[in-house]
Amino acid sequence: MTKREQLIAEAGKRILLTDGAFGTEIQNWKLSEADYAGLLGLTLDQKGNNDILALSKPDVPKTITRAYLDAGSDIVSTNTFSANRISQADYGAEHLVRDINVQSGRVARTLADEYTARDGRPRFVAGAIGPTNKTLSLSPDVNDPGFREIDFDELTAVYREQTEALAEGGCDFILIETVFDTLNAKAGIMAVKQAEAALGRELPIMMSMTLTDLSGRNLSGHTVEAFWHSVRHARPLTIGLNCSFGAQQIRPHVKVLSALADTLIMVYPNAGLPNDLGAYDELPDETAALVGEWAEAGQVNILGGCCGSTPAHIAAMVRKIAGLAPRVLPSVPVQTRLAGLEPMTLAA
Repeated sequence: MTKREQLIAEAGKRILLTDGAFGTEIQNWKLSEADYAGLLGLTLDQKGNNDILALSKPDVPKTITRAYLDAGSDIVSTNTFSANRISQADYGAEHLVRDINVQSGRVARTLADEYTARDGRPRFVAGAIGPTNKTLSLSPDVNDPGFREIDFDELTAVYREQTEALAEGGCDFILIETVFDTLNAKAGIMAVKQAEAALGRELPIMMSMTLTDLSGRNLSGHTVEAFWHSVRHARPLTIGLNCSFGAQQIRPHVKVLSALADTLIMVYPNAGLPNDLGAYDELPDETAALVGEWAEAGQVNILGGCCGSTPAHIAAMVRKIAGLAPRVLPSVPVQTRLAGLEPMTLAA
């Protein structure tokens, strides 16, 4: 049984749990510059470079991942949101991209296998790929709308480097997450397909959009439905929403996507909105009650948390959804579905 088939089989039995945030959990460690930099010989300040901890202080991501597995996560993601050549250039650590991703994958893989061996319940590893700090769809120069800081082929190459390293580290899936620009996501899809061809095996894609306004659009202007039409050809194992706002604000968009997508739905929202100090006040039981409504309505297959969520939030979700049936995939009629910023479906 392939990893795709195995996850689908598990998701047919119950609602699964992914993990929660890494960034806000790492902040709790109060790490120093020396902790981040380690003995890597880097010349730029590394404080805040969370991804590099896989090399300089691996006990941090290892402890956080273990806490999520203890809380009940079926899927753990790698601490690699910014472990790409573009984002690491801010820290002068581009040459360490492969090492960061391979080691991050190994940390998560080792722990997932350890917990699977304990009780026989499969645990999965998703290699996390963030959007980078560049956008293919929008110009950063208001005086030159046609200007782009990066082109499609360059971003595809950046994503491919990260994808292949995550696969080498033992990841089951590639999670293209926090998609604020649909064209960036398409570069990620291309990268995974190129990596699959080179490796001679499938790397199932998980894909997660982030909304930047309450009308339900990402930064490049796509609605949830248009986004799905734009990426459906990649046969993502999961499609969903993450980050964005809290669960309360994205509820209607989860409902829309759940009715549209003939694949698994994975949603992992922030623990509410940050307060004036940037902290998240939404308590675990509050978040669990909100996402539990989607579970009760049969709208989700996989739940988890994003910014501000903790192992306690995941544990609360486990308790809340216990015994609830997973979402049944809808039977979607075969039609031509296209998308600009808005979806367009051609009648049969």
